[in-house]
Amino acid sequence: MPSAVRFNSLIHEKSPYLLQHARNPVNWYPWGDEAFEKAKREDKPVFLSIGYSTCHWCHVMAEECFEDEEVAGALNRDFISIKVDREERPDVDGYYMEVCQRMTGSGGWPLSVFLDSEGKAFFAGTYFPKHDRPGMSGFLTLLGQIATLWKTDRNRIAGAAERIGREAVSHAQSPAPVDENMPERVFLELERRFDAKYGGFSGAPKFPSPQNLLFLLRFYAAAGKEKALNMCEKTLGCMRRGGIYDQIGFGFCRYSTDSRWLVPHFEKMLSDNALLCMAYTECWQITGKEEYRRTAEEILSYLTGRMQSENGGFYTAEDADSEGVEGKYYTFTPEELRQALGPDEKEFSRLFGITEEGNFEGKNIPNLLSGGIPENRREFAEACRRKVLACRSGRVPPFLDDKILPSRTGLAVAALSLAARAFGEEAYLRKARGAADFVLENMTARDGSLIAVYREGPSRAPGFAEDYAFFLWGLLELYEAGREPCRLESALRLEKVFAERFEDRENGGFYSAEAGAVRSPARGKEIWDSSMPSANAVHAFQLVRLARLADRPELEKRAARILEAFPLELSRAPAACPTAAGAVLYLRGGGTDVTLTARDETELAPFYGAIHSGYFPFLTARTNPANFGAGRENNGPRAYVCAGRRCYSPVDDADQLLRLIHGKK
Repeated sequence: MPSAVRFNSLIHEKSPYLLQHARNPVNWYPWGDEAFEKAKREDKPVFLSIGYSTCHWCHVMAEECFEDEEVAGALNRDFISIKVDREERPDVDGYYMEVCQRMTGSGGWPLSVFLDSEGKAFFAGTYFPKHDRPGMSGFLTLLGQIATLWKTDRNRIAGAAERIGREAVSHAQSPAPVDENMPERVFLELERRFDAKYGGFSGAPKFPSPQNLLFLLRFYAAAGKEKALNMCEKTLGCMRRGGIYDQIGFGFCRYSTDSRWLVPHFEKMLSDNALLCMAYTECWQITGKEEYRRTAEEILSYLTGRMQSENGGFYTAEDADSEGVEGKYYTFTPEELRQALGPDEKEFSRLFGITEEGNFEGKNIPNLLSGGIPENRREFAEACRRKVLACRSGRVPPFLDDKILPSRTGLAVAALSLAARAFGEEAYLRKARGAADFVLENMTARDGSLIAVYREGPSRAPGFAEDYAFFLWGLLELYEAGREPCRLESALRLEKVFAERFEDRENGGFYSAEAGAVRSPARGKEIWDSSMPSANAVHAFQLVRLARLADRPELEKRAARILEAFPLELSRAPAACPTAAGAVLYLRGGGTDVTLTARDETELAPFYGAIHSGYFPFLTARTNPANFGAGRENNGPRAYVCAGRRCYSPVDDADQLLRLIHGKK
């Protein structure tokens, strides 16, 4: 009889990433007291491996090392091994990623860190192969060296752990006013790094960096700098035509391995696509160019068709691999296309860059880098795309990480709500409502706090700062799109819980984890953007909106206090903080606030039409239903506008309202 399948301690977890490793011969433990107590009891160092379920190089290291009996033997003999899903524990990931970056000058996933039994790091890296390679130590070699050092020179390890711990923990800073020119400094740095040929802000590998794009659009709105809009348009256009965009099924991959956006790592993240959808929507609001609206709508069709669950929440990511091969699901040979398209294959291949020799390991990533689709061929291209998609749907799809996080679902709610408001699409609003309601009903505890993960039921883990900040963002976008008072009430309740559990009342800002998070390595705070926008920066911007929408000026003071809590980061590395720079723009310029009154709400449609007709990132519009039918408004609707910290006489038609919004008295 075959031997029974052996599981390690990860088999009881909810995270798909941890469950992927539950059958490894490594005796993995989840993050928690049990593993550290065992390390202390047995006097062993801890090996901490952090990744996520759709990370290609995580899969490579797992296959080479964690599924290997020889490596597992070394780990099980000399170490206590812990696996962490970075999306499930952003506090653990954020802290040890900072450790790795300080030690090595770079970071990424898989993140490999060696700790003592107190959780103090003394060595960090990313991917390691099993055996030595030129310029790279093998994992087996590394394990042997660290095991020997642990037994023979414990003082050296202790000294390194103490030093690294002191450097990695953010020291308290005395709050200081924010340099009002900080956004200009961010713009100048992005301008310096901009790739004028292909767009983006680096060479290979090249990430979409939607935080940079959203900042540039806000900077254009605030300062009228055409170069900011031009950089954003160039990047959005080149990305959309590249192989980083799934030309057949829609949605963006994580990043491009080359500088021209052709060859991606094929995993798709909900967070990337939600943020990019917002960038395309906002660029359409500025320019009116159909390609941006079309791209935003395509992204949303991907998100709602593939990434939204039947219960309304959104899954986090899709893998790069299928059947163990990266990109297999997404690439084609000409022969495969001939079978799907028949005689139309030749023209389709010409449009989408398909060749006999291929552009990726002998196959082809469809792309439009040769110039895009002429308008008179769009109908043809769409008909062919649908046929190719039907053919592709018969393949084994990439793995779908089906856990639901409040943070990522909040970004999806924001993207859908913004598109509903900009494009006038009620269907997007319904999808956004369903997603928000799922989190409120299934991922919110009785005390109003958020729950970190939902997969086949909610987890016991409390939410993190990014969950609160991003979901609040989604609620405010939903409120502005649908004008339902209950959404504003939910946002106010959520913000109150967030402040009670996460705010640093002494120095300002919000910690990444609440005090009750299991073995949080440090209650760190950060203002810089990483692969996600900073929770503090997002919250600062959204607090200003909430203050204006709810008429709670004290919240705006707290927004300013968040930014003032990080004087070193904002002064020394402003380009790493584009989301914070957007919040500085909002506070610096004062924004525009519109209060609408009428005999009944139907009279306000022209005003809302005017507000939604353009790009006004620093504008809030609110009504007070209690004022409907009020005596002084019996003559019809009125708009009361305050802009740049001064207020104007009320106006009674949409054209006059737009003149005031645009600063034309």
